[in-house]
Amino acid sequence: MTEAGVPPQQPAGTKRFDITIAGETNLDLILYGLPVQMPVERELLASGFQTTLGGSSSILAHNLAMLGTRVGFLSQVGHDELGELAYQRLRESGADLSRFTRRDDLGTGVTVLLHHGDTRHILTYLGAMAKLTVADLDQQYLASARHFHLSSLFLQTGLHAGLPGLFRELRATGMTISLDTNDDPEDRWSGVLDELLDEIDLLLPNEDELLRIARQPTLEAALDALSPRVPLIVVKCGRRGAVIQQGAHREVIAPLLVTPVDTIGAGDSFNAGFLHRYLQGESPARCAAMANVTGALSTQAVGGTEAFRDAAMRAQFLSRLD
Repeated sequence: MTEAGVPPQQPAGTKRFDITIAGETNLDLILYGLPVQMPVERELLASGFQTTLGGSSSILAHNLAMLGTRVGFLSQVGHDELGELAYQRLRESGADLSRFTRRDDLGTGVTVLLHHGDTRHILTYLGAMAKLTVADLDQQYLASARHFHLSSLFLQTGLHAGLPGLFRELRATGMTISLDTNDDPEDRWSGVLDELLDEIDLLLPNEDELLRIARQPTLEAALDALSPRVPLIVVKCGRRGAVIQQGAHREVIAPLLVTPVDTIGAGDSFNAGFLHRYLQGESPARCAAMANVTGALSTQAVGGTEAFRDAAMRAQFLSRLD
């Protein structure tokens, strides 16, 4: 592990990628304007509908590539129209998809998001995303970057058995590693997670996830519990901005406040901004300032990637950075 969890700064061209990501790809089907109480056997009408690229791993890969980071993305989908649509959206970002595969035996995962004003139901069919295993990963490809990231730990159950060994082997090559667990549908926050916490340089949870990971009642107590194990923890706190914990140092980074259109993918977009600057060797505070901007950018269009696909909007938000 490098000092303070900072990725090794190597000359341009030494590595093929800045970051490699292995993870899930699916589509998000989003319905807006639904009632909170939804009786069965009734025709309930939505006020709007969108289909966007989904999956925390694929949203991160897409948005990092749109920021100019060299991204290698290893994923799999079904051999179906949904998988093809997701692939094309990712390809347009510029991320390398040479290890992106399609399976004939599984369907592409789908998440249906039912919006009820400020709250939503999230329903997911895992499909191919849960069947990716460490044996499916090209380790030489993953190691062709300075940094490796994993999202959606609890959805990618096929990876669990081999992840601790994979993390150790990647770190032995000099890579740094980051993790965003995302939510645990079973709300157990156990299993392989505990072992992985000792193998990472950077943890990127939201506040609720941090409390569950640490099994502590407050943000402060959770950071105190985890900081001896993880060199750098960056907590997404929504409209309160972000909190950085690096060793004994704790710092709050003010948010960029906007009126959101849609908060889907905002956390993954925050990660994209943070990692983009982190891989350039910037301080955690500057990385988090960038992350607050890219997280806010994401909320200005539906889904997690559409705002990044709008070049004018992207440039406008990035111009707010010093």
